[in-house]
Amino acid sequence: MGFAFEDLKVYQKALDFAVEVIDLVDDLDTPRKHYKLIEQLEDSSSSVCRNISEGKGRFSKKEFKHFLYIARGSLYETVTMLQIFLRKKWIPEKSYNDLYFDALEINKMLNGLIGSI
Repeated sequence: MGFAFEDLKVYQKALDFAVEVIDLVDDLDTPRKHYKLIEQLEDSSSSVCRNISEGKGRFSKKEFKHFLYIARGSLYETVTMLQIFLRKKWIPEKSYNDLYFDALEINKMLNGLIGSI
């Protein structure tokens, strides 16, 4: 018996996504003078699963749905940050593509969950 959010497949996928992004950041080929961008990428990617779990802990479906919208916004922000990093050639194209397709899947899952509430 655990927390209710742990049973959500979208939460599990978002958690894996955040860990993959953080692992990618650990291997970045960029000067650390861009630490604010790096921190923003880590924050936005981890915000997806954090908002899913926080929303699941709220008292109403309406509140949960609100947090799912925030999670989706964080996902979009993460994709944008990854695009910037790709254009700056700080991350490999394969890593970007893998994360992009994971983000597409999470987006579909979030949209499905939002639509079911």
